[in-house]
Formats: sequence, C-alpha cells, structure tokens
Amino acid sequence: MADFRRLLLGRRLATDETQHTKISTPIGLAVFSSNALSSVAYATQEITASLSMTLGQGGLGLAAGVAASAVFGLLVPAACGIVILLALLAISYRQTILEYPGGGGTYMVAKENLGEMAAQTAGASLLIDYVLTVAVSVSAGIAAITSAVPALEGANVFLALLVIAGIAMANLRGLREGRRYFAIPTFGFLGCMAVLLAIGFGRWMFGAPLVPGPGHLQMERAAGHASQLAGLVLLWVFMRAFAAGCTALTGVEAISSGVPAFKEPAGRNAARTMVWMALLLGIMFLGITLLSRHYGVTYHHSPDAEVVQETLLSRLSWQILGYNGVLGIPARIGYGLIQAFTFAILLVAANTAYSDFPRLAALHAKDGFMPQQFTSMGDRLVFSNGILILSVLSGALVYLFHANTDILLPLYALGVFMGFTISQTGMVVHWFRKRGRHWHVKSVVNGVGAAASALVMLDIAITKFAGGAWIVIALVPMLVVIFFNIHRHYIRVKSTLAASRTDAFLPSKHHAIVLVSSLHAGVVQALAYARLISGNRVEALTVDLGSDGFHESAAIQKLRADWAYYGMGVPLRSVPSPYRRIVEPILDEVERFRLAEPEVCLTVILPEFVTPKWWQRILHNQMAFRIKAMLMLKPGVIVTSVRMHLPD
Repeated sequence: MADFRRLLLGRRLATDETQHTKISTPIGLAVFSSNALSSVAYATQEITASLSMTLGQGGLGLAAGVAASAVFGLLVPAACGIVILLALLAISYRQTILEYPGGGGTYMVAKENLGEMAAQTAGASLLIDYVLTVAVSVSAGIAAITSAVPALEGANVFLALLVIAGIAMANLRGLREGRRYFAIPTFGFLGCMAVLLAIGFGRWMFGAPLVPGPGHLQMERAAGHASQLAGLVLLWVFMRAFAAGCTALTGVEAISSGVPAFKEPAGRNAARTMVWMALLLGIMFLGITLLSRHYGVTYHHSPDAEVVQETLLSRLSWQILGYNGVLGIPARIGYGLIQAFTFAILLVAANTAYSDFPRLAALHAKDGFMPQQFTSMGDRLVFSNGILILSVLSGALVYLFHANTDILLPLYALGVFMGFTISQTGMVVHWFRKRGRHWHVKSVVNGVGAAASALVMLDIAITKFAGGAWIVIALVPMLVVIFFNIHRHYIRVKSTLAASRTDAFLPSKHHAIVLVSSLHAGVVQALAYARLISGNRVEALTVDLGSDGFHESAAIQKLRADWAYYGMGVPLRSVPSPYRRIVEPILDEVERFRLAEPEVCLTVILPEFVTPKWWQRILHNQMAFRIKAMLMLKPGVIVTSVRMHLPD
C-alpha cells in the first residue's frame, strides 16, 4: 500500500524542502491570470445566449416581430460596460496589491478592516467560487474539445471527471517546481487569440468573403426593421446581458492573493502584472464580442441539459479562418490549434483553484473557523485535504449539471462580486484608518470600485436568481453559520481543556474488563496485559448470543471448560443476549459498573488480531471497531486494544 502511494504521489518531502522560488512578471501573468484570461472562452457566449433567450421569449412579452438587431444591438454596449468595470476593478486591486505586498487577498483585507463576519462571508463566497472555477473551467475546456471532435459528444461528463482527477493527482504530487510550464498554455492561447483577432478585423476591414465550415451555425446578420423597445424592458434586457457577461471578470483578484510569489519588488511587479492582465483581457473580450456581432455568430442555450453544444468561440474561429484557411495554413490546423490552446488554458485556470482553495481553507482553519485538518500538509508539502475536498465538490457539480456551462455559469459570478464588494469596502476603511499621502483619492477609487461591484452583484442576484444564483445566495449564509459554529466549538474545547488542568481527578483504583468472544492466543495476551496494569482487579466479559435468558448456550459452556485451563484465574462473566445484540449489552455492563463504582478508573481491553494483508481485513468481523467507536462516547472509560499479528 505504501509503495502504491509513493508511485502515485512521489517520495515524501521534508518540511525544509519547501520551495520558495520567486517568479517574474511574465510567469506571474501565466500563473495568476489564466483564470481571468480564459474567461473570454465563454463570456461573450453568455451575453449572446442571454440576448438569444430574449428573442426566444418574444422580446419578454413585447409585441411579436421584435427584430434581432434591436436586441443584439445591446451586445457591444454590454461588453463595453464590462470592460469599463474591468478597468475600474484593475485600478482598485492595483491599490490593494501595493498596500498589501505580503498578500492582500480578500479574506485578509476583510478580516483586518471589517471584522470576522465580513471575513467569513468573503471566505465563504470565495470557497464557493473556487469550486465553481474548477467545474466551469474543466467543463468549458471539454466543450472546446468536443466542439473540435464531434465524435466525443456525449462523453463530456466522463472526460471532465477524468480531467479533474488528473489535476487533483498532479496537485497532490506538488506543482511548485512546474509553474513555469503554465506559460506555454497561457501564451499559446494569447498568441492564437492575437492571430484570430488580427485576421478577423483584417477581413472585416477589407471585406473578404467568408465560407463557413459545414455544420456550423451562422446567424444571419441582424438587419431590417428594428422595433422600438420600451425603456424599462430595454434596461432589463441590458441588465441580464451585462450580468451574463460579468463571468469575464472572474479571477481578476487572483494576483492580489499571490503577491509574495513575485520577485522583488514584489508589490510593483504584481501591480504591473495586474495592468497587463486587464489590458489583455479587455482587448480579447471586446475583440471577440465585436467580431461575433459583425459576423453574426451567436449562441443559444441548449434546451436539453445533457446536451453540450458547440461553443461560440469554435463557431467564430471557423467563420474567420474560412473553409480554405489563411496565410497558407489549412483552416483545420489553425482551428485545431485554437481549440487545443483554449482547452489548455482552461485547465490551467482550473488548476489555479487548486492553489487558492486549499490555502484559503487553511487560513480559515488556522483561525478556527474550519476543521483543523485543513491546516495539515501532506507528504508532498501541499494541503492534501483541501485538494481532495475541492476535487470531490467540483466533480459532484460536473456530474449533477452534466458538465454543461449553460447551467454552471449562472451560479458563477455572484460569489466573485460579493468578494469584490467586501474587499474594496475593506480598502476604504483601511484608507480612513491609515490616511497618508493622497488617501482621499485612493479611498474614492476603492469606494467607486466597491459601489460598482455592489451594483453588479445586485444585478446578478436579480437577473440570475431563477437561473441558479439563488443557490449561492443560500449557501453563503449557511457556510457562515457553520463557520461560526465550528469556531465556537473550538473556543469551548480550548477553554474546557484549559480549565481541566485545575480540577484533574486521579482515581486511586483501577479495574480492567477484557472482552472475549472466543479463546485464542490474543485473548491470553490481553489477560496478561490486564493483570499487569490492574493486578487482581480484572474480569472477562463475553456476550452469550445463544442464551434464552435462563441457561447458557453450549458455546459458552465450552468456553468455560477451556477457561479453566487458559483463563489465568480471571473470572469470566457472560451476559445473555436473546436478541443477538453484541454492542448494546457491553455498553450496558460498562455503564452499570461506572454507576456502581464511579471512583474507579475503568479500562476496557479488546483482543484483536491483525492480518498480514490489508485486503484480508475486510474478510473478518469489524465488531471491535464498532465497540471502540461506541465506548469512545462514554466518559471516564479507557479503551485499549491488544493486537496479535497473524503470520504471513
């Protein structure tokens, strides 16, 4: 078993082997920005899906005949609004980075400036967000593959679960030394997008004819007679489209949490990386949106939750590259590269959650708001428990929602903007406390960021409530309540243990009970041990399953006959159990003894044998484990196992 573990995870690492390698700005962009940059693979898609839904609903109850141009005319304004919000958040988080060069993550900013309630709320929203990051990124990555290889359609769930298992295994082995390799998918994707945008805008400017690939949906360019939409309805449609596209801003805060990983000066390098990330994300997102609008490429949510459709980016790539390719490169090669690097960067984006979720869970646990097991590092100097929990939860989401981003994405952005709002509000409080140079301007910047984030959060909560946002709205307060209950438990345990030092009771007498089911060498060893620790205050206890309540069974009579020779003079007492119960009669006898002699220290000894092979253990009765588990709940009772190891 140990050899198999080493094969999977690699050799154990000592604590002093922890890697503290610092990374440059380009590598930091690849490591910390992949989540945000990869969102262009589905952000424009979500806006067009929201607008398509409006058309499918007949203009939300408007008169029939609402022209596509009236609705899809909101596509570019929604994207522009999101880019403006991105710039505002980037400026706000740049200030956070420079002020918290030791890692100004949302949790730490909220804890320092707004108190525990805000910190736990922010932490709960971020933990949910990290789980969704894995589920969404992996599902979107698999959708990119199935779009390119239609033969794999229908296997999305299996492939997504397989990828999650692979990422989890890689992180359990430790990926610190491999962070530089993340640059390959990130910069490969950036290169593909640069070429795609250049060709797309070039053909737009020069009016080159396009021939779409077979089987790829092409929306007829919106034209004709545009109906006039009522102002309030227009606002509602815009709010829905804007909220859908805000998935492009997920992961914007990641750099502020990883400032210590950058080379010195860490704060300035991280701030520079934040600027580059915002510029690249804004250019790619706005470019893809403009090209989708110009070429009439749109996306509709699948009516069947189990059917994952071809992605908008896949359709747009075919439209732009043309059926015959460009620059002498066949279309299928260029298209394949785009889909491959889209898949790769989405996997890197999912992997970022495997760093952030375990680290944040460890911070919660260190403060006493989550189980202490999350602070423990595994053999490879990683928070193994956090990695395993993240994998299980994200895998469950993928399975329940059929690896379909149409269902997963409405859950996604709400928790992100909740964290944005709390973080920026905390920075406003920070500036008012610290003051210093230009603190008025800095507080206004973060204040505007907080207000904008709050408005967007409200927008998402309203427009996406029925689509799944209600799940996050319900989960966050539930998690906060759980966190504080855990915290109260740890405080209660700590105070109880501290107080128990002054009133510790040391009993003057000791009594041992040896539990017996049959007579073998392990029982004899247990009797010898009991005599060693308790002298003559030892008794053996057995449960008679064949008794009628008045007479002992033949099995117990045979046991008594053998006991006279091997029982070492220890009295044997049998407890009748006409209903064939074993655990309950033992518990009753232990409780009876404690009530009769409360001043006596009682030790219950269980003879056990250990098989040489781990799989042989399941072939034997697990009654000893059940008895120990129940006796642990009895105060004042010591439970001891005396093990006899069977030969191989």
